[in-house]
Order: sequence, then structure tokens, then C-alpha cells
Amino acid sequence: MRKHSVKTIARALAFAAQIVITGTLCVAGAQSDRNPYPAMAPLDQYLMPDRDAEVELARSAAPKSRLGRS
Repeated sequence: MRKHSVKTIARALAFAAQIVITGTLCVAGAQSDRNPYPAMAPLDQYLMPDRDAEVELARSAAPKSRLGRS
């Protein structure tokens, strides 16, 4: 009975080790892609010059409200 318990514990530890190693490799790979665009344009180039026009554009993309408000 004791021999069976030792094998079960050893298998559980080996499985846990595989999970930890796999997770570590996934995190390491994700961290290497943290900055895929090292030379981005300034933020002003992404914004619309008129804030009200930007809000109107966003509202026009939304579905019509069922409550009568748009």
C-alpha cells in the first residue's frame, strides 16, 4: 500500500512540475512581445481634432436606443 502511495505522489509532483514549467515558458514568451511597436507615432496623430466630432462619430456607430434616446 505504501509503495502505491509513493508512486501516486511522485506522479502528482511530476504533473505539477510540468504545469509550472509550461506556465513559466508562456509568461516568458509573452514578456518578450511586450513592445511590438517600438516607434509609435505621437498620440496627437491618432486623435480627431474636434472632440465633438469624435463623440458624434462614436454615437453614430452605436445601435439605436430602444428608449427613444440616441
